[in-house]
Amino acid sequence: MSYRDLRNFTEMMRALGYPRLISMENFRTPNFALVAEVLIWLVKRYDPNADIPSDTDSEQDRVIFIKSAAQFMATKAHIKLNTKKLYQADGYAVKELLKVTSVLYNAVRTKVGGQDGDDDDGASAMSFDISSKIQDLKASRQLASEITSKGASLYDLLGKEVELREIRTMAINKPLEINEIEKGLRNSIKAVEQNVKKTQKMLENVASDEANLEAKIEKKRSEMERNEKRLSTLQSVRPAFMDEYEKLEGDLQKQYEVFIERYRNLTYLEHQLDEYSRAEQDRFEETENSLKQMQSRLRQEDDRIKMSGEVLGDEDMTGLDVVEDAEESESEEEDDEEEDEEETNPAQRPRGKFRQAPQPKNPRVFGNMGAGLSDDESGSSGDDGDSISVDEDDLLDDQDGDSDDLKVDGPPGKQQDEDSDDDF
Repeated sequence: MSYRDLRNFTEMMRALGYPRLISMENFRTPNFALVAEVLIWLVKRYDPNADIPSDTDSEQDRVIFIKSAAQFMATKAHIKLNTKKLYQADGYAVKELLKVTSVLYNAVRTKVGGQDGDDDDGASAMSFDISSKIQDLKASRQLASEITSKGASLYDLLGKEVELREIRTMAINKPLEINEIEKGLRNSIKAVEQNVKKTQKMLENVASDEANLEAKIEKKRSEMERNEKRLSTLQSVRPAFMDEYEKLEGDLQKQYEVFIERYRNLTYLEHQLDEYSRAEQDRFEETENSLKQMQSRLRQEDDRIKMSGEVLGDEDMTGLDVVEDAEESESEEEDDEEEDEEETNPAQRPRGKFRQAPQPKNPRVFGNMGAGLSDDESGSSGDDGDSISVDEDDLLDDQDGDSDDLKVDGPPGKQQDEDSDDDF
C-alpha cells in the first residue's frame, strides 16, 4: 500500500460519481463493510444486471461474496483479483480495487474524448493530407494488381477443374500395379544418378577452371607491370621538340609584351590627338566669338557717329573738330607707347588669328564755317584755317574701309591638319 495508490483511488471514485466521500484514513485499519460496498457499486457500475450475493454477516457469507465478485470480474472484465487481499479489507485491498476503478475511469475519459473529437471531425477532415499516405496508396495499387492477376489465374484453373476432377477420380480409383511403381522408381533413380554424375563432373572441372583463371590473372598482371614500366619511361624521357617549343614560347612572350607596349602608346597618342583637336576647336570658336564682338562694337560706333552727326548742327562741328584733334593726339601718343613696348619686349606681342589694317591718323576735312560766302571768300577762309568741317560720309567710308581691312585667318586646327603629315 502506498499514499499514491490511496490518492488515485479516492480521486477515481470521485470522478466516477461514487455517492459517498472516501477518505484515505478509512483504510488504515481493516474495513470490510466499506470494501464490500465499494465492490458491489463497481460491479453494478460495470454491469447493472449483475447478480452477486450481498450478505456479509458471517464469515462464510463474506467468503462467498469475495469469490463471486472476483469470478464476475474475471469472466466479464477479464480482470484478475486477489481474493486474499480483498478479504483483508485494508490498503492491500485498495490495490485490487484500483484495477477495476482504473478500467472504468479510462472508459469514462475515452467517452469524453470521443465527444470532443466529434466536434473536431470537420476540421480534421479538412486538414487531412493525402501526401502522407502515398506509400500506402502505392502498396494498395500493387496489391490490387496482384489480386487481379491471381483471380484471373484462379478462374482459369477453376475452368479446368471439370476435366481435372475426372482425371483425379480415375487416378484415385485406378488399382495400383507394383510393376509400374517399380518402373517409375527405377526411372527416378536413374535420373538422380545422372544428376549426381553431372554434378561430379562439374566439380572436377572446377579445379581446371580455377587453374585457367589463375593463369589469366597472372598474364594480366604481367601486362599491367609492363605497361606501368613503359609509362614511367615515357614520363622520364624529354621530347625532342621541347627545346624548340620553350624557345618559341619565350619569343611569343616577348612579342606579346612589345605588342602591349605599342598598343598602349598608340592609345595614349590617339587620346592626346583628340585632346589637341578639341583644344584647337575651342580656340577657333573663341576667335570667332571675339571677331563677332568686334564687328558688333564697330557697328555700334558707326551708328553712334551717324546719330551724333545728325543731331549736331554746323555750328557744333567746330567743337567736334577740336575734340577729334585732341583724341587723335592722344591716340597717336598711345600708339607710340605701344610701339616702344613692342620693340623693347617682342615676346609679349599678341598672337591673334587676324590682322587689322592701320587706320589713317588724319581724316579728310572739307568745307568751311562761312555761310553764304563766295568761292573766293570760302577759299580764303579755308586757307586761313579759321574753321574746318568734317565730311561725315568720308569718315564713315574710312571706318568701313578700316573694318574691311580686318583679315581673319582660318581655323588653326584645319591649317595644321593640311600642312602636317600623317604620323600614324
